[in-house]
Amino acid sequence: MQNATILFNPNSGPRRRDTELNRAITILQSAGIHMKFTVCRSSEEATIHARYAVAAGSDTVVACGGDGTIHDVIQSLAGTPVALAILPFGTANALAHDLGIPLRPSAAARALVNGDVRRIPLGRIEYHDFNGKPAHRYFTVAAGVGVDAHLFYKLNRDLKKQAGMAAYYLKAWNLWATHRMRKFDVQYANGTGAQSQATLTELLAVRIRFFGNILRELVPGASLDHPHLRAVMCHTDSRNAYLQYVAGALLGWRRKIDGIDLVSASEITCQLPADGDRVYVEADGELLGRLPVRMTMQPDALSLVVPAATP
Repeated sequence: MQNATILFNPNSGPRRRDTELNRAITILQSAGIHMKFTVCRSSEEATIHARYAVAAGSDTVVACGGDGTIHDVIQSLAGTPVALAILPFGTANALAHDLGIPLRPSAAARALVNGDVRRIPLGRIEYHDFNGKPAHRYFTVAAGVGVDAHLFYKLNRDLKKQAGMAAYYLKAWNLWATHRMRKFDVQYANGTGAQSQATLTELLAVRIRFFGNILRELVPGASLDHPHLRAVMCHTDSRNAYLQYVAGALLGWRRKIDGIDLVSASEITCQLPADGDRVYVEADGELLGRLPVRMTMQPDALSLVVPAATP
């Protein structure tokens, strides 16, 4: 890392942490890194300024924010040699947890200075936006269709002016317990190209192993280095089955839940049945749009600055 662009999202996380930000920048400057600092107050600004950084010859873009900020930045870095570095300022920081990046930004800056560059594939999701136009996004953490995306849709709308994670979780629980699960049709190909079909209420394609906090390994076998999508497929509308699966992930159980399968797929397509209602789509916790959806993998797509491997 010699010529870096720092993109800071002041709205990320529970509070501003100017002191930690200044310490992190000082550490990077002391390592002789030339830096340009930009404040990004929207997802569109983060994507645009990351594109500017690539065009201007930066070798690294440092995302100062959470998983949403990272999601916005990688849209411009995918397929380029420009590396992504992370200073965690978000609430969940799932990707930072998975990569072993320290959650204190100053400690993360020290890890970046001495870090390694790792090349990974990215998930790619094609969907229809809320204007009905085809669009696509890359993702690092996960992409979901069905129940979880519906919750993001309702929460974004109902809690737009409401602060606090307690209120967020309370509303999420209420919505999950009362909302009518909508079914959609899925076709997917495994690593050998064999095709399978299913009707689901939820599909979650996961790219990371470790989410951090109380949620550990949600999908066994998921990894940033995996060449295929590792997906949870819920055939059931039983809320008890959903609870059993999440409880198993929290407690480290490894047992089969009726109506829920784990698959590895090179491609997944999702369509509404003829009499289907609206089904929403999210990626990396960002609400994107509606079905139809196609998920694939983009090989050799992104360079990540990660903590140096322990000898």
